[in-house]
Amino acid sequence: MINTEKLEIAALLEKRKPQLAAKRLMDIAISGCALLVIWPVLVLIAAAIVIDDPGPVFYRQVRVGRNGKTFRIFKFRTMIVDADKKGLAITVGRDSRITRVGAFLRRTKLDELAQLINVFCGEMSFVGPRPEVQKYVDLYTPYQRQVLLVRPGITDYASIAYRNENDLLAGTDDPEKMYIEEIMPAKIELNMKYLREISPLADIRLILSTIAVVVKD
Repeated sequence: MINTEKLEIAALLEKRKPQLAAKRLMDIAISGCALLVIWPVLVLIAAAIVIDDPGPVFYRQVRVGRNGKTFRIFKFRTMIVDADKKGLAITVGRDSRITRVGAFLRRTKLDELAQLINVFCGEMSFVGPRPEVQKYVDLYTPYQRQVLLVRPGITDYASIAYRNENDLLAGTDDPEKMYIEEIMPAKIELNMKYLREISPLADIRLILSTIAVVVKD
């Protein structure tokens, strides 16, 4: 069953090569224009981060991308320096490692704007499965690894459905266990839904949905 499913998804993506090419062109055009237009905002965010907590502007964590190739994701730093060495790879509730400016950036999703660089460079797409760290990808089943057939994205169905993930994890005694056993599999199923309908039009719908959720929250 798993092998058949995998062949079907790979074949589906093969048939949609024109749509995937159009999706990539859209990514390049929008990310390039966005970087040219909003660079003053990016500079202001960078200044606020450094003033609030001296250190690097970006958090360059290694994530797993298309076909299992690793890359360094651009995110505006929202936590104290070396936060990954002082706790879990996931954030839980009101994590004490999150800075004051970082809390605002996370709430408004402005920390994700830096990933426009990854999109322009071809490491990511605007829409696609959120890239995981290697330790969690190593737990994927062959079926789940299908999410690595496409470029990871800034947003996806899972990002919308689990936008309050930190709060969910805060309500359990073992956040990482809950993430691995419950949240991660549910996210992957939502990613599989996206793989089956991947197209520029699907991307536009998801981008608009993400904007609506951020504004509403």
